[in-house]
Amino acid sequence: MKEIQDQGLLQTYLQKHQLELILIEPLRAHLSLYSFAQGETICFKGDPSESLYVLVKGKLKIYTTTAEGKTLIISFKTPLELIGDVEYIQGTELLNTVEAVSPVHMICIPYRWLRKYGQNHPPLLQFLLEIITQKFYRKSDFLSLNLMHPVEVRLASYLLSITYDESDPQFTGQLSTINLVDTANFISTSYRHLNRVIQKFCQQGLTERSKGYILVKDREGLSRLAHRNIYE
Repeated sequence: MKEIQDQGLLQTYLQKHQLELILIEPLRAHLSLYSFAQGETICFKGDPSESLYVLVKGKLKIYTTTAEGKTLIISFKTPLELIGDVEYIQGTELLNTVEAVSPVHMICIPYRWLRKYGQNHPPLLQFLLEIITQKFYRKSDFLSLNLMHPVEVRLASYLLSITYDESDPQFTGQLSTINLVDTANFISTSYRHLNRVIQKFCQQGLTERSKGYILVKDREGLSRLAHRNIYE
């Protein structure tokens, strides 16, 4: 994590995402802009939650870990998205672990200033309500589509989620074969069947398996197969 000391860039993000009316002037004096590198963990499940983060650039992966050490990916997030909103409302510790899939910029708002200047500000409360309800809607949509689509479609969508960031054309990610168990859990299939589908993708020229990674070779082909990205 690195703080970006650039008020001009911060103002650009506020204007781009129409946050100026939501984050009123007294609150804007306490905003900070941070950057996170690809693969960097932003917060850990179970840690105290002290700030609201607004994702304004890049892509996030949200996941949780069981007591047995099993990892379950919950979703991917792109701007405009909030981290710490449910925790702010409920007053709880962090529910999930959040990791940067691509280089990320986030606006940080400490809860104490949010409570002081935003607790009775209707546009901010409405904004929080909209974001939280969107999360429930997307979760319902995700569960339905994960049941309705074949594994080929789900894997294509997953690969597009982790290897591309629409806001950053320069970013091209890859899937480590170490994480295939997590991938299988996320798209609701077995590890064995996942490997069969990956082999099929490689034979079709959609992907390539090399040096411990799955590389996307034909993005357009995966996009046609996925129909739409069901994990964002």
